[in-house]
Amino acid sequence: MSNNPTVSAVEWFKSAAGLTISLAVIAALAATIDRGPYILVNTVVTGGMLSLVAMGLALVFGVMNIPMFAHGEYFMIGTLVAYYVFTPMNGYIDQHTGTLAAALLPLVAIIVAGLAGGVMGVLTEKLVFSNLRKRSRENWVMNSFLLTVGLSVVLINLHQLIFGTEFKGIVGYWRGAPLSIMDVFISRDRCMAFVLAAVMVTAFWLFMTYTRTGRAIRAVSQDETGALIVGIDLNGILLLTMSMSCALAAFAGASLLFMYPSYPSVGLEPLYMAWFVVILAGLGNVLGAVVGAFIVALLKVLTVEYIGSGWEFVVPSVLIIIILIFKPSGIFGSEVRGILDK
Repeated sequence: MSNNPTVSAVEWFKSAAGLTISLAVIAALAATIDRGPYILVNTVVTGGMLSLVAMGLALVFGVMNIPMFAHGEYFMIGTLVAYYVFTPMNGYIDQHTGTLAAALLPLVAIIVAGLAGGVMGVLTEKLVFSNLRKRSRENWVMNSFLLTVGLSVVLINLHQLIFGTEFKGIVGYWRGAPLSIMDVFISRDRCMAFVLAAVMVTAFWLFMTYTRTGRAIRAVSQDETGALIVGIDLNGILLLTMSMSCALAAFAGASLLFMYPSYPSVGLEPLYMAWFVVILAGLGNVLGAVVGAFIVALLKVLTVEYIGSGWEFVVPSVLIIIILIFKPSGIFGSEVRGILDK
């Protein structure tokens, strides 16, 4: 890397990441000028929550090399748990609007849902992937992919069998008039969803960067043998990784219950969008997924605004395909190898 900051900046803008991010920023500013600041506000809010789902997906692929196509079902679990925890609180909140309890009780429902997702992640690792790992590591990616598809079908049908197919949603977590941001009125729930996403992303980054366990997770993702040599508990790290991944998805689902009412296949859209992000950023690149989430959110917002809601998956898919033709490893590249990569 050159010591000349001007040359370094030029090199960055010429890179796939720099070029993509620069074009995204230009597109966001142009659309904001053309259609109004709500384009920017919607992108930020949508990207914040999408980053949580995408981070969990990138984490489980980067560390465990599992293409988690059941990830949306943990989003669904988050919506379901949050609904049943929050619904009994609704009456109390209506009677005590403006109190500290009314402001904190929704957080209880969201946190409980995230913990439930983490517990489900532990069960998934113990009952499914741990057993597969003991029996065979041949064709791991394909076998684990088939398992996650089967797991998705099982969870969707369990939801349908036990809780029915009707929509279970809420009007909102927090009472009060919408907030005005850049002359755009945005609901308190959307604002809090972004704040919660920002807190979780920051906490996750600090955990992965500065804690001993976070460094152990990154070590396992880069070199399983080396991690074992230095005494890292591989099984414990894999268990924690799956639990954290599922908890992030469930937390996102609970936070967005006011937008995504719980029903059996509610996790499909978040799953598709998260895979767009992970493929765009680079498989296994967890922090790159955060930036990728805002790019994909911008593509979705612009598509709905300028073309129509029926194209919100088509246009992002086409653009991502074009990018990957020239940059197969994603705009940031895959920084992690995956413990079962050959």
